[in-house]
Amino acid sequence: MLGTLEVYLIIAASLMLLSVIASKLSDKFGIPALFIFLGIGMLAGSDGVLGIYFDDAFFAQTVGTLALIFILFAGGLDTLWKSIRPVLKEGLLLATLGVVLTAGLVAGAVYVLLEVSFLEAFLLGAIISSTDAAAVFAIFRAKGLAIRKRLGSLLELESGSNDPMAIFLTITILQVIALPQSASFEELLLEFLLQFFIGGIMGYGFGVMMPSLFNKLHLAHYGLYVVFSIGWVLLLFGGATFLGGNGFLAVYVAGICINAREFVHKKNLIGFHDGLAWVMQIWVFLTLGLLVFPSDLPAVALPALGIALWLIFIARPLGVLFTLLFSTLHLREKLFTSWVGLRGAVPIILATYPFMYKLEHASLIFNTVFFVVLASILIQGTTLPLMARILGVEAPPQKTPQEPPSSPLLGRTLKQFYINENTYAIGKSLAELTLPLNFLVLLLKREGEYIKPTGSTIFQEGDLLLVQCEDSLVFNHTFAFLTHGPKE
Repeated sequence: MLGTLEVYLIIAASLMLLSVIASKLSDKFGIPALFIFLGIGMLAGSDGVLGIYFDDAFFAQTVGTLALIFILFAGGLDTLWKSIRPVLKEGLLLATLGVVLTAGLVAGAVYVLLEVSFLEAFLLGAIISSTDAAAVFAIFRAKGLAIRKRLGSLLELESGSNDPMAIFLTITILQVIALPQSASFEELLLEFLLQFFIGGIMGYGFGVMMPSLFNKLHLAHYGLYVVFSIGWVLLLFGGATFLGGNGFLAVYVAGICINAREFVHKKNLIGFHDGLAWVMQIWVFLTLGLLVFPSDLPAVALPALGIALWLIFIARPLGVLFTLLFSTLHLREKLFTSWVGLRGAVPIILATYPFMYKLEHASLIFNTVFFVVLASILIQGTTLPLMARILGVEAPPQKTPQEPPSSPLLGRTLKQFYINENTYAIGKSLAELTLPLNFLVLLLKREGEYIKPTGSTIFQEGDLLLVQCEDSLVFNHTFAFLTHGPKE
């Protein structure tokens, strides 16, 4: 006879495995994985096949918050600083001003269609004002869609960084509704500036420190680096939030800063957090799918569809066009940016917050947001490749590089380097030394064995290194650094 715990574990494991298998539909047909995971959660819910009754909004919010921490951190780790730097201004404008404009424009439609107060209308607009990066790029990969590099970097930066603004707006409006006289406009503006300043500074500091710590810890087991990174992210989020900063912005910024530096086990660690982010996405989507009662959706279907269409065809395009008014992007690129406004997990998670504040229309807001997200996924998500072709923003096909007439690894570029007694490099890892990019350590000979060095390889006395370096000046400087250490 199975106990309660075993039954729960079997159900949870089955839902996870089913979600992973069903995600192949995303790869094959371009259906966003979010839609599939939510659908499975709904099928397992009280109105579905399994009939699991779940209405704990507080638990769903807790799961969503924890999931967002690692989803945003993984998003930062996947973001290359050199690719987003050229579009930093446009991306930050879309992630802040663009979010506010979209929320305000949506509020107008909500006010008319749902007949709620303007503050509640603005709250719903704020909840659905951010976009989902994972959904967008999953469709790009599934359809083999390649868009222009600068445009792709802009979409990546905006969708990865606009969640903190939406979260700030949502919580601020909820506080104003619950406590109308709690703060003035000046106080709210100051709180906004402090949240983003503290969050950004702490994210940068933690992001710079972690690679240096990894290179100096010299832990015996790779798994301990993983444990350290999880604790580091949670400490950053908790510390930033405790000090009045935006913890979600902090973890995203930290991820970008960490990826910009070399450290031991970097590739493996990024892979781990990518997998952890998928686990978090599956769990939060399943939880939110369980939380919704499909039988309640028909009552809000008509006004919610009107809000979704207003958002897709009016509010989002106007917000993008106004925000990027002085940008050098072509009009077709701006229009495609507005179309890549898929809503995802964040709006549904934020839609649970009104339950915490015991708002009269909390259920109405949640069901409407859920319906709008589904409509956004189906309408925009399935037409992204078509819109890319219509607007002509696809990247030109890359030419196959021809074989060079001769190999660059000529004998004269290969050199040997001995790790002698008292050499500075002894006891330090390859990543910790941060050698020049054109100084490549190809092979290491130690006690008669040949070793392919990695970032975590720690040099010992007597090691013989095979180095490839075409620039003699770089080789000489690096040789002096490895031997004597940095100049004081």
